[in-house]
Amino acid sequence: MNDETTTGEHPSTPPHDPDTLELRTPAQFKALGHPVRHRVVNLLRQRPATLGELATALHAAKGTVGYHVRVLREAGIVRLAATRHVRGGTEQTLALVSRAFRLHPEAAAGPDFLVRAALAEMRPARPGQAEHTLLNHLWLTQHEAHALIARLRDLLPPPGRTPFTGGEPYGLLLSLYPADIPALPPSGSSGDSAARNSAS
Repeated sequence: MNDETTTGEHPSTPPHDPDTLELRTPAQFKALGHPVRHRVVNLLRQRPATLGELATALHAAKGTVGYHVRVLREAGIVRLAATRHVRGGTEQTLALVSRAFRLHPEAAAGPDFLVRAALAEMRPARPGQAEHTLLNHLWLTQHEAHALIARLRDLLPPPGRTPFTGGEPYGLLLSLYPADIPALPPSGSSGDSAARNSAS
């Protein structure tokens, strides 16, 4: 999340960032796993907002949004940023506790948590709308894998805090993960010859 992103990186890569909240408790993952609360977090990534503003953006009742905000606050993900008196009541402005989130290496949830979050956001592209999803497989040494991760991190565009006129929201999910793919021996190897002999 480096400003406004979520990563599933292990701590072997970037050093600890005081502006990054490490996600590790069941309460945090339960809070972020609900689609409404996920949308609340995406709204607060743009800027702090009042409960009324969140409810309007989500087309939901303030009571419903208030409940989900309370869950996020109890999980330590959302904080009270400011209050002001309006019409004899108190209006609260809410914000994220951190500009960025990162999965703790000992957390029960892993990168699959981020994949599920991305899937929940995905919607079919309209005719003519840009969209690109690709699954590929690479055979890498550990050195090559770490070098590729560093390159992918450098390619991440700077996050946009506030929607700008004419822009549309897009999700960008970059993932390099150990894959469960069996390997054939090289063609012409002894194993290949044994297979041919057994077939004859």
